[in-house]
Amino acid sequence: MYPHERSLVKRLAGEPFALIGVNSDKDLEALQDVLLEENITWRSFWNGPEGTSGPISTQWNVRGWPTIYILDHEGKIRFKGPRGEAMDEAVDQLLAEMKA
Repeated sequence: MYPHERSLVKRLAGEPFALIGVNSDKDLEALQDVLLEENITWRSFWNGPEGTSGPISTQWNVRGWPTIYILDHEGKIRFKGPRGEAMDEAVDQLLAEMKA
């Protein structure tokens, strides 16, 4: 998903949009190498050495990876699970609503 996420971040530069990632890799050093290799320029949090059972995924009740939540400007989850074009459409819809 990294190429699509990079294109979304680039397309929405200057818009009130933030992409935030949570990584479940257990090895923080190896994860840091991946973030550099994949050119991850957005905020990406580490879920801790527990991996998929870490504190972030536990609090958000994440049961599968990747899990995608799209939140509106009030912090409410408006979409769960859209990928690819559906993700773009959901984000564009929320941006249009916010600007209206």
